[in-house]
Amino acid sequence: MKSFVRLVASERLKLSKSFIWLLVPLSPLLALAIGLLVSFDSYDISESQAKYAMLVSAMSSFHSMLFLPILTGIFSAFVCRYEHGSGGWKQLLTLPISRTALYCAKFIVVATLIALTQLLFFGAVCLAGAYHGISFDIEWAPLLMAIGGSFLACLPLAALQLLVSVSWSSFAAPLAINVMLTIPNILVLNSAKIAPFYPWAQPMLTMLTFSNDSFNGSAPTISNMLITIAGSFFVFWAAGLLYFNRKEV
Repeated sequence: MKSFVRLVASERLKLSKSFIWLLVPLSPLLALAIGLLVSFDSYDISESQAKYAMLVSAMSSFHSMLFLPILTGIFSAFVCRYEHGSGGWKQLLTLPISRTALYCAKFIVVATLIALTQLLFFGAVCLAGAYHGISFDIEWAPLLMAIGGSFLACLPLAALQLLVSVSWSSFAAPLAINVMLTIPNILVLNSAKIAPFYPWAQPMLTMLTFSNDSFNGSAPTISNMLITIAGSFFVFWAAGLLYFNRKEV
């Protein structure tokens, strides 16, 4: 257990002097800017819960639909960037450490960065609500579940992107693939048949469970969460771990 903690600490140390930490608050700050511009004057809304639902729907429109999936890909690519340079993989994989533990450590770092982004997004929602003078007397559990669900929905994307980043030495190529698969969200989210089963749409769909904005009835159900999120995570994670354990030094 101690050796695994050291691996995670080592991965974190590699990123400590990089600009990756500047990207963590990027999407929440953009979401905050959108939240500050939201106007409730055109709507007959008096309840704080309804106002927060509208606020979250507006702020998550770009955060969870575009920026969060793309940031997930960037985080995954960054944790493999140093090993791809100057024979880093050869030096690392010849050490007496478990490949499975190393792969898990890299994934945990990526998951932590995503979690920090979501925590900052929650803070942005609170700040935007305070700016508009909305009462904090609401049911926080649905909002926290929506933000937490969006975090879980990013894990399959992180698992797939980590597999691609381990496989390809190019930093731009895996990122380009992730962007190409994220951009269709704009169209996919309007399809009740495709959206519930498209992994890149899940962060947005899970966030919309708080605002009850279903995008043509495509809001996720429990069965969809199990099939799409858990299923895709298992497939992507197993494929990545299998490849990494068989990767030639």
